[in-house]
Amino acid sequence: NINPILDVTFNGQRILNGDIIAPETEILISLKDENPFLVMNDISDTTLFGVYLTGPDGIQQRIPFIDGQGNTILEWIPAESTHKRFKIIYNSKFEQDGKYTLFVQGSDRSGNLSGDLEYKISFEVINESSITHMMNYPNPFSTSTRFVFTLTGNEVPEDILIQIVSVTGKVVREITEEQLGPIQIGRNITTYAWD
Repeated sequence: NINPILDVTFNGQRILNGDIIAPETEILISLKDENPFLVMNDISDTTLFGVYLTGPDGIQQRIPFIDGQGNTILEWIPAESTHKRFKIIYNSKFEQDGKYTLFVQGSDRSGNLSGDLEYKISFEVINESSITHMMNYPNPFSTSTRFVFTLTGNEVPEDILIQIVSVTGKVVREITEEQLGPIQIGRNITTYAWD
């Protein structure tokens, strides 16, 4: 009688509407059902899911588990009696820049939907590598500030260095990649805080 719990992550992260993601992103969809007697562990359980993608052209298409040529598009991992989580892996390769919308709906073997409405998230893909929207937050600040920036493209740069300079152009502080914390494609906020 209980609705299953649907979760969607992009390269291991939950994103917000409008976030930028890498063109090559692993989208992980999982559905957890509490019922120990109806564990979703069979290929037929893939029919309980609808995964749709609307591209920049505005056309919505269902993403199949296996396409017409027999290629696996959505990989599935069966649930086990211990964790009861059915997983779908979509290794996406978005070649076209623009805004996309992903719709996902799943149900358990009893027919309980994961929600009254499908999971819906919009995101943007920019294939060109760039660093934009570099600023500090909060600004102004009284005790410390962090650095916010957006990365686009498919790979995180190997070397990142932030230089804080005085109004005369003298370098006051250099912040290395190790000090910044984890960096990803999309919106970043450094763990480093400058005082």
